[in-house]
Amino acid sequence: MKIKVNRWVLMVLFLASFVRIAQAQAGYQVGDAVSSFRLKNTDGNMVSLSDFASSKGVIVVFTSNHCPFAKAYEDRIIALNNKFAGQGYPVIAINPTDPGTHQDDTFEKMKERSVAKHYGYPYLVDDTQQVARKFGAGRTPQVYVLQKNGAQFVVRYMGMIDDNPQDPAGVTKLYVDEAVTNLAGGKPVVTTVTKPVGCAIKWKNQ
Repeated sequence: MKIKVNRWVLMVLFLASFVRIAQAQAGYQVGDAVSSFRLKNTDGNMVSLSDFASSKGVIVVFTSNHCPFAKAYEDRIIALNNKFAGQGYPVIAINPTDPGTHQDDTFEKMKERSVAKHYGYPYLVDDTQQVARKFGAGRTPQVYVLQKNGAQFVVRYMGMIDDNPQDPAGVTKLYVDEAVTNLAGGKPVVTTVTKPVGCAIKWKNQ
């Protein structure tokens, strides 16, 4: 009987440890405060989250050059920045893709894309992938809407941009647009989490 109890206790401890590890790997959740980060922009300058201290929030988009889903959403990301930057919620685009697996995602190609599409927002390279890991991003594109709360940025929405990656005309749910509109209007976000659809991020050394 004593042995059975000990085994049961060990199993409970193991499961508890597993849950903690899984939670750590999951990254930020809605309501979490986000740590500042500092990454290189396509213009050669370093950009940090703290640079946006005067904003009401930011729309962080993990994206890439090569991914068909990211390409399909590119104009919609630009439109989000055009609509909300003036309301205090600019876009920050981050590319966590390993250029060793996708040549379209080299820093030079990122610069070319940013210029060609006239991005009005930073396009940052996460060459160590540490920022993507900390957020818990797993796909491109994947969005985190952050609201400024005192000196911190807090996650208020995470997931898809909208509900139709293939056809902008067929969109029925504007998840990011609705989240930011509510926040800018002093209202809570109704849909706080959706499952991102896109290309899986290929992690280095795995």
